[in-house]
Amino acid sequence: MKRLAIGIGLGAALLVTLSLCGAEKEDRWRLTVSRIFAGPEFDAQSFSARWLEDGTGYLVVEPSRDTPAGQDIVRYDAETGARRVVVSAADLVPPDRPVPLKIDGYAFSQDRSLVLIYTNSRRVWRRHTRGDYWVLDRASHELRKLGGGVPPSTLMFAKFSPDGRYVAYVHDNDLYLEDLRDGGIQALTTSGSDTVINGTFDWVYEEELKLRDGFVWSPDSRRIAYWQIDTRGVRRFVLVNNTDGLYPKLKWFAYPKAGQRNPRCRVGVLDIAARRTRWLEVPGDPRDNYLARMQWAGPRKVLLQQLNRLQNANRVMLADACSGQVKTLFVERDEAWVDVHDELFWLDDGRRFTWMSERDGWRHVYVGSLSDGHLRRITAGSYDVIRLLHVDEKEGWLYLIASPHDPTQRYLYRVRLEGGKPERLTPDDQSGTHGYRISPGARWAIHSWSSFGRPPRVELVKLPSHEVVRTLVDNERLRGKLEALRRGHTELFRVDIGEGVVLDAWCIQPPHMNAKKKYPLVVYVYGEPAAQTVLDRWGGKRFLWHLLLAQHGYVVMSFDNRGTPAPRGRAWRKVIYRQVGILAPADQAAAVRAVLAQRSYIDAQRIGVWGWSGGGSMTLNAIFKYPKLYKTAIAVAPVPNQRYYDTIYQERYMGLPQDNVDGFLQGSPVHFAHQLEGNLLIIHGTGDDNCHYQGTEALINELVRHNKPFSMMAYPNRSHSIREGRNTVRHLHELMLRYLLENLRPGPQPD
Repeated sequence: MKRLAIGIGLGAALLVTLSLCGAEKEDRWRLTVSRIFAGPEFDAQSFSARWLEDGTGYLVVEPSRDTPAGQDIVRYDAETGARRVVVSAADLVPPDRPVPLKIDGYAFSQDRSLVLIYTNSRRVWRRHTRGDYWVLDRASHELRKLGGGVPPSTLMFAKFSPDGRYVAYVHDNDLYLEDLRDGGIQALTTSGSDTVINGTFDWVYEEELKLRDGFVWSPDSRRIAYWQIDTRGVRRFVLVNNTDGLYPKLKWFAYPKAGQRNPRCRVGVLDIAARRTRWLEVPGDPRDNYLARMQWAGPRKVLLQQLNRLQNANRVMLADACSGQVKTLFVERDEAWVDVHDELFWLDDGRRFTWMSERDGWRHVYVGSLSDGHLRRITAGSYDVIRLLHVDEKEGWLYLIASPHDPTQRYLYRVRLEGGKPERLTPDDQSGTHGYRISPGARWAIHSWSSFGRPPRVELVKLPSHEVVRTLVDNERLRGKLEALRRGHTELFRVDIGEGVVLDAWCIQPPHMNAKKKYPLVVYVYGEPAAQTVLDRWGGKRFLWHLLLAQHGYVVMSFDNRGTPAPRGRAWRKVIYRQVGILAPADQAAAVRAVLAQRSYIDAQRIGVWGWSGGGSMTLNAIFKYPKLYKTAIAVAPVPNQRYYDTIYQERYMGLPQDNVDGFLQGSPVHFAHQLEGNLLIIHGTGDDNCHYQGTEALINELVRHNKPFSMMAYPNRSHSIREGRNTVRHLHELMLRYLLENLRPGPQPD
């Protein structure tokens, strides 16, 4: 600024200075791609804590106040807020280096004398599940690394035995046991290889059944139950890395595509003393059934959830850990598909357990008997239990998330274990989405709350009164940033598309919109059974991206079609069965036509659509199947042909390809590429292990065959998230913005 003032006089310099300050102030109102994606300006604060077993306090990992570059594990008293360091960064300095360990995860032994520190983690497909483990003796302050001389970042899922004598972990697809008394290490399995996996999972089990940690200690420390995945015979896919060396590097991995051969899966129980595995005698072909969940039901019993290949039956079984014999307790069935459940809480000293079922048309809580499998319904009514959070058996309460009157929101309720009317605990004046981490004993909860366009607030509350004890995160800095932005009207609303079908939707309007003029519409779509887009919650940087589009003069909307996992009953969610890519684009197009009829400010000649992953596929279906409606589309990381996607996901919702030939054809946008009339941009990472770049190449061939003009961008070696590499996320969003500005004229036009 001083250089600008040289030679122009004090008065002129003052004017220039004021002008620049005004420009800086003006910039606070305007979003840019760089502001959103190139830095932390709009990052929301989060809060991560875990409750102590007695429910009196919680643990937080914090930057150390005493040790530079270190982290402490700190206990906070729930009642008083008193702070006490329970693991100091000073104790986490290895003998061969000056810097304390970075805490990526931690676990205490049952007697809390030892703490296991997970550090130096590396990503495996989606999450950082491979790293180094160290054990700290809290009394002696001795810190030592596990694994002997294994290379760095090669251990997985280390965990103490309940008696604190051992740590078990996975290394190179085998299970190992390390004795904490003498440091001795023994291999518990020796069959691990590139194709046989012990104690963890292959790609498809991890991606679609959310299974990563594949072994569990028995309560008496005498046994370990573990999964074994055998991918021999499963066809492999290859990712080609062309940019990290003079010659390409190939990465092969087993990937069963719809209708193809699956990996073989079984569960074994390893006797620690005998070093011998007893394989559970689970019925059925292990390649055409999925062992989707496993947990101990006492020291000698293992509870299993087995899905058949069509995933329309979940067989809940009890296995004897010593004999391997298995009996079926009950079978959860559905004409479409069933889900596996993680909301299983033990009651009555392990004789009963909670279970979730849609058997009456709504998702409700049941209690099952371990002796005979009999299920008794606890909750009832025309609403879905979205999530069972906590069971307070002593006081006789179930705590759950539900939203009986608005599927875009989430609230805390409690209901008696004997059944009865749910009692809402979230205050009536706090609309939006609420999350809770409830303490043992249910006296306290860490409560997070956000709404559409409003970032999260995190508080410690008392239950059941919901009295706020203290604020943990307020995000006031981010709120100030948002309040300074130029914003138009935002709303959540409903769209009647006819025949009694009403869709939930949201809308972001341009600032200072003139309803007498015409504005382009950009629709953000997902539409598949895996996620909703219409939720009354903070949307993070994606919300800001849509707000940026609105600042450029676009109306932005999103619709949740039938088949999305909204809490609107089983029929709503499962009407999409065997017609993914068929029903949803029709609902989406009907919603666009409805808002065109209702909102005169939307320009029917300027309708755009964009989406990612399943939303990318839906985007293709939209512009191919409804070429007169949509004029511009951006499809990111799509699956143009459902036959190219994996068995577990695609067959769950579509059945087997050979049994639903027409459904796979009609639902796959590649077969409608010849109908393209508008502007299409396809974006894909060539290193996408999930929705393969192969599918986009096949689509390109089809578009070329029909002489259809289009644009595309391939990001070398980027995965499904397209975020690896410096500046990638910013570059991608600037590309999308340019494409919209060039092909879907922004701003108002006279009516």
